[in-house]
Amino acid sequence: MDSTQKVAIITGASRGIGAGLVSAYRMLGYAVVATSRSVDSTDLEVLAVPGDLSRPGTGADVVDHALNRFGRIDTLVNDAGVFIAKPFTDYTDEDYDAVAGVNLRGFFDISRSAIAAMLARGGGGHLVNVSTSLVDHANSQVPAALASLTKGGLTAVTKSLAIEYAARGIRVNAVALGIIRTPMHPAETHETLAGMHPLGRMGEIDDVVGAIVYLEQARFVTGEILHVDGGQSAGH
Repeated sequence: MDSTQKVAIITGASRGIGAGLVSAYRMLGYAVVATSRSVDSTDLEVLAVPGDLSRPGTGADVVDHALNRFGRIDTLVNDAGVFIAKPFTDYTDEDYDAVAGVNLRGFFDISRSAIAAMLARGGGGHLVNVSTSLVDHANSQVPAALASLTKGGLTAVTKSLAIEYAARGIRVNAVALGIIRTPMHPAETHETLAGMHPLGRMGEIDDVVGAIVYLEQARFVTGEILHVDGGQSAGH
């Protein structure tokens, strides 16, 4: 491949937003490393790496595959996430391990290795974290303390890493999402979920993909938490 071709790693890439991001980055001319628990591709410029990011070492392994195949990493989009909504006292230790394992451990492992690869190449780079507007707009209809606990950490670390690596040319941003129309939401819930947004509709995958593509191309933007939530974070 052309050694100047940029390379993006997309986690949670098998469906929904992640699959949309794989297509979008290919349209931008990037080679893509797509990872999820189960993932495949027939595109020669998309390397599919199956793996469970909650397991220590998986993220580093994905980065190694990316470097071995394409020789560089320019962007990492941390889209993989686990969401479990229930009253706080109903959460189990297994729930905590599942949510924190992907949302925090998975982020830490793959981001640490990806940033190291960007620093070693010396050409800068970009991280995008996928968070939720529930972090700063709690909703009594959606008791989801583990989402706030873990995704709130991603929101905070986005700003921390943006400042830590700004002088090295690595930008770090996040999107904070409302409820997006993906296969995880049954069709019979869509009307109710749409009403939870001031704009009166659920978000679409293209809304999220467009926001992340904007951040990818916005070279003067770092440390930004871009709300893609139909106005939820502004009020209701």
